[in-house]
Amino acid sequence: MSRILIIDDERAIRRTLKEILEFEEFEVDEAENGNEGLTKALAKSYDIIFCDIKMPGMDGMEVLDALVKAKNESPVIMISGHGNIDTAVQAIKKGAFDFIEKPLDLNRILVTIRNAKDKTRFVEETKVLKTTVNRLKGSSIIGETQGVQKIKEMIQKVAPSDARVLITGANGTGKELVARALHDNSNRNKMPLIEVNCAAIPSELIESELFGHEKGAFTSAVKDKKGKFEIATGGTLFLDEIGDMSASAQAKVLRALQENVIQRVGSEREIKVDCRVVAATNKDLRKEIAEGRFREDLYHRLAVILIHVPTLNERKEDIPLIAEHFITHICTDQGIPKKQFDSEALTALQEINWTGNIRELRNIVERLVILCGQTITATDVHMFANPRT
Repeated sequence: MSRILIIDDERAIRRTLKEILEFEEFEVDEAENGNEGLTKALAKSYDIIFCDIKMPGMDGMEVLDALVKAKNESPVIMISGHGNIDTAVQAIKKGAFDFIEKPLDLNRILVTIRNAKDKTRFVEETKVLKTTVNRLKGSSIIGETQGVQKIKEMIQKVAPSDARVLITGANGTGKELVARALHDNSNRNKMPLIEVNCAAIPSELIESELFGHEKGAFTSAVKDKKGKFEIATGGTLFLDEIGDMSASAQAKVLRALQENVIQRVGSEREIKVDCRVVAATNKDLRKEIAEGRFREDLYHRLAVILIHVPTLNERKEDIPLIAEHFITHICTDQGIPKKQFDSEALTALQEINWTGNIRELRNIVERLVILCGQTITATDVHMFANPRT
C-alpha cells in the first residue's frame, strides 16, 4: 500500500484529499504546517508528498527546498489556490514533481499520483540496473560441457514460471549468474532483481534488511526503511547464501513465502509483496536440517526447482572458453589491445586445481593480462598463476 503525506494548513483541504486517497486505498498522513510536514517527511518514507505553497511560518517552497537539500527522494506535488504559471515553473525548477491548482480535481490528482509512482519505480530500477551492470559487466554462463548445457536447458524451462528455485554449488561457481539468467528470461525481467547476501549481513540486521523497519524500531532506525521484499515486488528477490540466515529470519521468510505478506521490524502492519524468490547456498542444507540449523519447511518452500552448479574442476573442458571470455572483457575494460593465450597456456590453466572456481580463474586471467606480454604462454601461467597441482 502506497503511503502519502498531505501538508496543508487548511483542515478542509486535508480532510477532502485524505478521503479521496483513502478511498483509492492509499495510506495517508497529515501535517497542518510546513515544520510538521518537513519533520514527518524526513522521519518516514513516503511514496508521494502533497504540499501547499501558501502556509504561515514555513511555506511550501521552503519545505521543498529543505527536502531537496536533504536528498529526499519522495516526489513532491505542490498545490495552491493562488498559483500562476510563474509559481508552477519556479516549483518545478526547485525540484517539485508537479503543480496542481485548487480547487483540486480528482482525475488530475489520480493521474499525477500514477505518474509520480511510475517515476519512482523507474528511478529505483535505474539504480538497480546500474549497480548490476557495474557488478556483472561482461558476465554470462559460458561453457559447453554437459553440466552447463543441463543448467541452460533448465533455465529455459523454469524461467517463464514463478516457481521458486534453489541453486546449490561451491563458492565462486557462478550461482549468481544462474539467478540473473532466471530473472532475465522471466516475465518479471522489466522489474528489478534484488540481491541479499545473507552471509554478509549481521544476524541482528538481516530482518531489517529483508523486511524493512519503522522509525524507532532500534537505536539506529532514524526513519522508516523499505525492506528488500518490498523493493523486489514485481521482480525477483535473490537470497544468496541462505544457509547462513538466522533462525528468526528463516521463520519470517517462511511466512512471507506462505502468505505473500511481511511486517516491518517494529510494526504490526501487514504489507503485501509479490516477488519471485530465488535462493542459493554453498552448504548442504539437508545436513543443516539434520543438525537443527535450517528449517525443513523453509527448505521445501524454496526447493521447488533445484539447480546444481558444478565446480570448475568438474568442467575443465570449459576453461579455454571462459578464459577467452574473461581476457576479452578485461582488456576492453582496461583500454588495451586484446591479448591472447597460446594453446600450451590454455592447457596449463586446465591443469590447475581450481579451489576458488570461476572467481579464481577470473582473478588469475586479470593478473596475467597485467603482468604478461601480448601472448600469454604456459611459462607465464606457471609463474603467475601459482598452480596447486
